[in-house]
Amino acid sequence: MFQVLSGVWALLLGIVLIMLGNGMHFTLIGLRGGIEGFSAGELAVVTSGYFLGFLSGARLTPRMIRRVGHVRVFAALGSFMSAGLISLPLLTEPWAWTLLRVLLGFCMSGVYVAAESWLNDASTNETRGKVLSAYMLAQTLGIIGAQGLLTLGDAATSVLFIGASILVSVSFAPILLSAGRTPSVEVTRPMSLGQLFVSSPLGTIGIFLLGSVYATQSGMGAVFGTQIGMTADEIALFVAMLFAGALVLQYPIGWLSDRLDRRKLIFGAAVLGGVACGLGWLTGDALVPLMAAAFLAGGVTTPLYALLLAYTNDFLSSEDMPAASGGLVFTFGLGAIAGPLLTGYAMQAAGPGGFWMTLGATFAAMALYALYRMTQRMSAPASDTESYLGVVPTASPVAVEAAGEWAADRAEEAAEERAAEEAEEAAAAADDDTGAAGESERAT
Repeated sequence: MFQVLSGVWALLLGIVLIMLGNGMHFTLIGLRGGIEGFSAGELAVVTSGYFLGFLSGARLTPRMIRRVGHVRVFAALGSFMSAGLISLPLLTEPWAWTLLRVLLGFCMSGVYVAAESWLNDASTNETRGKVLSAYMLAQTLGIIGAQGLLTLGDAATSVLFIGASILVSVSFAPILLSAGRTPSVEVTRPMSLGQLFVSSPLGTIGIFLLGSVYATQSGMGAVFGTQIGMTADEIALFVAMLFAGALVLQYPIGWLSDRLDRRKLIFGAAVLGGVACGLGWLTGDALVPLMAAAFLAGGVTTPLYALLLAYTNDFLSSEDMPAASGGLVFTFGLGAIAGPLLTGYAMQAAGPGGFWMTLGATFAAMALYALYRMTQRMSAPASDTESYLGVVPTASPVAVEAAGEWAADRAEEAAEERAAEEAEEAAAAADDDTGAAGESERAT
């Protein structure tokens, strides 16, 4: 593993720094928005703006890279992102924040596309799985670490926003200095939503609902904490717990994914998420139960994303997987735009508890639909399913397609191994039959 990472450690370091800055600004929006007196509905629009920009960036950045190259696009987006972060405390109006968040989402998506292209180019078919796993781990650790940095300053001032901007600016140095030759960026045209739904209804509906869950957790978690009177340190811990759970639950869910009917696992994970949201809603403002609820509800979200991707690939040919990956990323983005808007309306109508109510209802809808799909289609044998790889929801189509290609390669290797084993068993059986026939002749 260390030999694999020795060639990409600088890229991963840059990703951690980017996630530190980006993770800080997500929570800062809720903290500073509460100080400025923004309503939950206004902050919901601000949150959705980021995912609108992110979805647009995922579609447009590959075209920009093909026209002017990786380095120029990467440097330009990094400059705009740093400027956007430092502008947030200067323009404390909901409409200005919404526009800035659209810009930040667009830039962040483009940065992911460029960085993941370099990372994918630096890996081989044999090392791609480990490199992608390390990349996903770097992203998650960066987001969790960002919450710790928030305790070092006051959201009412510009210090933390400046710190986030500095981290993002510095992050580009190790990436640009370590990047080798310029890789090609060929993101497959996304499969239409109609085709995607026909291929995998549960994958399509599930990934849309999960987009709503993820955006609500990452964007509205700090808003919820502000409304129930948490301190800034408690809010940072609450948001960190939403992502820390994924580090613990990713491996066991991934292990089960390759051995069980994935629909049952999707159902079970969604039920666990819904129960955790119910606990959060009943708890009120009791700190320890709230942290436990955040740990479980956030802990199943990231594994569910990878699980739904793997489940969708189970019913596709290797040729269709890249297009389906793009379609799923687009579907996830649509859910991410809608989720915070619905949650903001619920929080304005029902108070802070609307945060848990919306999340719980979304998890319940996913669980019920998974239960329904179990009655409509036979499950794929575990031996024929694609390999699970822990892709995080913030990954661009580049990483998602790379994960799909890795899963397809693993499936082909497993099929070849099974065919070889069956051939050996058949040859051994034939030898046994020949030997038995010879002994019978000699006995006669």
